[in-house]
Amino acid sequence: MTIKFGTDGWRAVISDTFTFANLRLVAQAIADYVLEESESEQPEVVLGFDTRFLSDRYAAEAARVMAGNGIVAHLTRADAPTPAISYAVLHKQAAAGVMITASHNPPRYNGLKLKAAFGGAALPEQADRVEIHLMRNQEISHGPNVMDYQAALDRGLIQRFDPAWAYYEHLGRLIDLDVISDGELRLVTDAMYGSGRKCIADMLARTRCRVHQIRGEMNPGFGGIHPEPIALYLSALGASIQSYHADIGLATDGDGDRLGAMDANGHFVDPHHIFALTLRYLVETRGWRGKVVKSLSTTRMVDRLAKKYDLPLVETPVGFNHIADHMLNGDVLIGGEESGGLSIQGHIPEGDGVLMGLLMLEIVSAAGAPLHELVDDLQADAGPARYARRDVPLRRPIAKAQMVARLMDEAPASLGGETVLNVDPLDGVKYVLADDSWLLIRPSGTEPVLRVYAEARDEEMLGTLLAYGEDVAG
Repeated sequence: MTIKFGTDGWRAVISDTFTFANLRLVAQAIADYVLEESESEQPEVVLGFDTRFLSDRYAAEAARVMAGNGIVAHLTRADAPTPAISYAVLHKQAAAGVMITASHNPPRYNGLKLKAAFGGAALPEQADRVEIHLMRNQEISHGPNVMDYQAALDRGLIQRFDPAWAYYEHLGRLIDLDVISDGELRLVTDAMYGSGRKCIADMLARTRCRVHQIRGEMNPGFGGIHPEPIALYLSALGASIQSYHADIGLATDGDGDRLGAMDANGHFVDPHHIFALTLRYLVETRGWRGKVVKSLSTTRMVDRLAKKYDLPLVETPVGFNHIADHMLNGDVLIGGEESGGLSIQGHIPEGDGVLMGLLMLEIVSAAGAPLHELVDDLQADAGPARYARRDVPLRRPIAKAQMVARLMDEAPASLGGETVLNVDPLDGVKYVLADDSWLLIRPSGTEPVLRVYAEARDEEMLGTLLAYGEDVAG
């Protein structure tokens, strides 16, 4: 068996590779890593899970392995969003965290996210150490140490807990709930059947906002959709906004670390606009300063705003763990990526859809203007920008280095009549054009697809870039 950690942990098809037996092997490797790295005589690990099929059972099984190795396992009583688990790791001063989730992936998948002691995704070198332990254990036929669940409870090696209130208290220090309350907004929250359910409503319980929740019940099949907050899967949110006459709609993904939004007209507001609106608000209204960190697949509206405010800008490969590195080592004002993972100064180095949803409410309330007007104003200020992404299924496995070398060698001199000024191999291959349009082609770290991303000044150029990207990717 080969377990490979991708951009944010391990994901696989349930009952194919993601099995109880394989999970126990991975949990044992994590336990070995924790015991090797921790200075405590009895280290502690936080374990959480989402709403997927058997996630609660998988988490309990991982807790049994931790207990079998003498590690105290803090296991959540119910499903919880990933950022709440990450914050609990920091709050409890645990050595690591394990979140059973496949995030936004289809229902047939489950997975595991490994969290470091600082409350964010494990660094690549930490994931590598876990993989080394996993391979070594298989080579020497070292099976996992597993303790009986009830015995572990009786000995205090498994402790059930609720991560919500410490997490909510922390969010309350980052968000101005009084400003949100003054806005008296009507909103629809769409948990997409994921573990972010109830969180935004809980935070707004004492405000004058009126919250209508949809798709918040337990449904491990996610109603047949991918629990990813993109326009394709948010028709139910758009319909609810119209029927409820809401001012705004907020959607979180399967494990609550990503955000998508809709305005009162049911128009999708993507993470690029959310990122740029938040950056502008934090600087112009709160007066915050600091470094801006973004993945290379994120809008250049952020670049233009950073230049306008004279803020340092850093571009990273895709994956929030790269952004987390900068949040840990520097004065970062905001960090984020196109998939909807965003975080701000003072928060854990982790994408958080709940936090960003609340910030969007604060931004709209403080402006006293509807979301669509704020988006139009942003386009006038930092645009125009038109963005899209296409996923091209892989007919056969592809070596990333080979693909990058080919696309570098075959880089065009121009696209759509615009000169290609820069060819960047930071993560896949990104072509940056003279008019600030760009095209990025890279293999997914979690799915068997090539991702084609593009941003342009108008729809015609956007179509040209996407067509070229899909052609060379295929």
